[in-house]
Amino acid sequence: MSQNSPIVSLPPAIERFANVLRLAGWIGFVSQLTLAIISSVILLVAVIFGTTRGSGANNPGTGGGLFFAVCGLLVLYASVYQAFRYIRLSRQLRSPTPSLRPSKSYTVSILRLGLMFSLVGMALTIIAGSAITGTLVAKSLTQPRTFFDPATNLRGFIEPLDLFVVQANTNTILAHFMGIAGVLWLLYYINKPSS
Repeated sequence: MSQNSPIVSLPPAIERFANVLRLAGWIGFVSQLTLAIISSVILLVAVIFGTTRGSGANNPGTGGGLFFAVCGLLVLYASVYQAFRYIRLSRQLRSPTPSLRPSKSYTVSILRLGLMFSLVGMALTIIAGSAITGTLVAKSLTQPRTFFDPATNLRGFIEPLDLFVVQANTNTILAHFMGIAGVLWLLYYINKPSS
């Protein structure tokens, strides 16, 4: 006499949300991780070459702008981890045992935590963008007006490396925006009335 455990099918609403959560988790994880790695490499290159050329305070790759950009990037990595948590959470939601499935309130709290990471990260990165842009504006206003003067300090000009910091910061803002949009969509989906 063999005992087979009864197969419990998932309620359709939970199955649909688990599928959407898995999809959003993978999209968020891959896109945010890609942008985070690209931004990290760009910032690292800008910092290494910015400090070796010795332009000091006029370098957007140093100072407050860089500090906030790095903080925003670190929060982005936490947001990437949250996106990976969504994938694991979708697996837990598909558990055949109802007692092992996370509750709706727990799921919403995980999504809200991801939203907070993205909002804080975006705020830090926007502050970094303002500081970096201010540094570039100051640099552009003080750059020499003549090219033929042998006494001209060429470090006063805006260089391509200065714009790398802007690009890294913009990528980080985009990644945080994607995290916010994904979580808001998931929160809408989990709370929408069933039709």
